[in-house]
Amino acid sequence: MSAPLELSRTQVLGFRRRVGALDGRLPAGPESLRRAAWAGLQDSMPRAALLSIHARVEGAMPTVWDDPSLIQLWGPRYQVYVVAERDLPVFSLGRFPDDAKGRHRSEDLAERLREHLDGGTMTYGQAGQALGVDPNSLRYAARTGTVAIRWAGARLPTVWTLPPPEIDPFDAGLELARRYLHVYGPTTSAAFAKWAGITARMGAAAFEALAGSLTAVRTPLGEAFILGSDEQDFRAGPGPAAPARLLPSGDSYYLFWGEDRALLVPDANLRGELWTPRVWPGALVIDGEVRGTWRRANEAMTVQAWGKLSRAQRDAVEEEAAGLPLPGLDRAITVSWEP
Repeated sequence: MSAPLELSRTQVLGFRRRVGALDGRLPAGPESLRRAAWAGLQDSMPRAALLSIHARVEGAMPTVWDDPSLIQLWGPRYQVYVVAERDLPVFSLGRFPDDAKGRHRSEDLAERLREHLDGGTMTYGQAGQALGVDPNSLRYAARTGTVAIRWAGARLPTVWTLPPPEIDPFDAGLELARRYLHVYGPTTSAAFAKWAGITARMGAAAFEALAGSLTAVRTPLGEAFILGSDEQDFRAGPGPAAPARLLPSGDSYYLFWGEDRALLVPDANLRGELWTPRVWPGALVIDGEVRGTWRRANEAMTVQAWGKLSRAQRDAVEEEAAGLPLPGLDRAITVSWEP
């Protein structure tokens, strides 16, 4: 057995930025939106997906999250996600329970919801009340691949049903694991299970089934796996990083837990400022490194930089802030800097 491939922090972060289209924006269009949402775009904070798209795709308008090629669902960990419509089965059925009780709960709720809606739409609160269940429990029905939502942020999500996907749940789960490995790798089955909101047993089964297409690696954090097809890209040196990106709360570039966060932010004290106990702030990425956090209230953005930034770096951040395609603002975004 050959020794694991040694990967440096620079190689890992360079690969993640490259596959995440954070070093250079993609041209506008449905295929670029799909690539930006390859591992889903978390949208639990209103319009976070919009800002994640803006960081990756040229010409993103305020309504791009509602593009016909995209769809919303209760995805990994039952959070609101934006994904390519054609990929909805991966992010829903790919999390279908592996136990009889869980499968019955999902299928029963989905069938009752389908019969009640009868091809129509309804807020999930009204639907839950009509079915005599906690509306939040309808999230379990989403694991069947037959439930979609539309959430504009200010009101309750609207829910409707779709035809059953023509894919086996286990195959959908394998594709979900591949997506996670490609965007979040190097990683482990335990990290995949936590991100997807599935059992550790399901995560381990997916990695075992993919074993022939995985490459064992060793990073500064320990041993993990990558897709074998990504190995050459990991070996390649990182290209020029973008001057600045303002990533929203829950963006896939920093959606990690536990020790996995140490690779992105080595300083433990600073990690506590980015991954807070409650709602996370946005991540300030400058020249490929997380260099601070940001929060916004309407047109006022507050940036807390970790260390001194050059005038050119500040200008790049302010230019990025001014270009955020946020709807409903009366004037341009202004940046206030905290020491």
